[in-house]
Amino acid sequence: MFLKLLVVIILTAALSFTPMSGFAIPLFVLAVIVAFVIESVRIVPQQSAWVVERLGKFHVVLEPGLSLIVPFFDRIAYKHSLKEVPLDVAEQICITRDNTQLAVDGIIYFQVVDARLASYGTSDYVLAISQLAQTTLRSEIGKMELDKTFESRDEINKLIVSTLDDAGRTWGIKVLRYEIKSLTPPETILRAMQAQITAEREKRAVIAKSEGQRQEEINIAEGEKQAAILTSQGAKEAAINRAQGEAIAVTTVATATADAVTVIAKALTAEGGAQAANLKVAELYVSAFGNLAKTGNTLIVPANLTDVATMVSGAMTVLDKTRQAPAAGK
Repeated sequence: MFLKLLVVIILTAALSFTPMSGFAIPLFVLAVIVAFVIESVRIVPQQSAWVVERLGKFHVVLEPGLSLIVPFFDRIAYKHSLKEVPLDVAEQICITRDNTQLAVDGIIYFQVVDARLASYGTSDYVLAISQLAQTTLRSEIGKMELDKTFESRDEINKLIVSTLDDAGRTWGIKVLRYEIKSLTPPETILRAMQAQITAEREKRAVIAKSEGQRQEEINIAEGEKQAAILTSQGAKEAAINRAQGEAIAVTTVATATADAVTVIAKALTAEGGAQAANLKVAELYVSAFGNLAKTGNTLIVPANLTDVATMVSGAMTVLDKTRQAPAAGK
């Protein structure tokens, strides 16, 4: 404002030494009015907050839109953005509970919620929350062992957000979330971890292979069992079928024999049957002895070889008994 008034005074003084010196005073008044209007009107952008000081003391926070201030007395001391701001936290070395160095970096998302506290609560709230995030992170990492830190990212993030949010209330900011970007152990630890992972994978592969072989042996044994059962069932059914076939054959032979005996008996009772039987028996007797003489060196003969009639008589006696049996049954 003072610079604008100085420019107006210089221009008015220069104009007074010209032929248009009569317009110097009106132009001076007009210029002063324009300068006052320009200095008193302020347009605050959306998602912004401007802090106004009057005579060096906090006066008001200007909201987005058109606002008026008093020149010479009021000034815009601070301008704050109310948007969510991502803040990168520099990487730092933390010591875990089991004395292992761990390089950790992260990112903070915060937002100014009170422009007055953000202006007067701390000289630099960005530096304040970044430093507090680093110290809190070192404290939380120091309470955990190395393996636990990789599993507890969410837990660490929540603890840091809670701590920063509590402290940020006096600074007029709200910490929305904190995210760990990377956890990097030393090279020797990385190699050991890789070896452990490799060993674990090889262990799983061996277990999977043994399980596969075990299942294969079970399947083979089960198949052999089923094959044996089917074989035994087939043998059983074959034996049953064979026994049934033999029984039917025996029954058929017995039936045929009985029928033959019946036919013979009937033939014997017929006229001339006895003579025919005598002739047939004699022929069979002679034929049997002839075959024995051809096929063997040893021959069993009756005491009186020439008495063929005696043998025929014995056979006919059997035939007579056979013929008499049906008659007795009647």
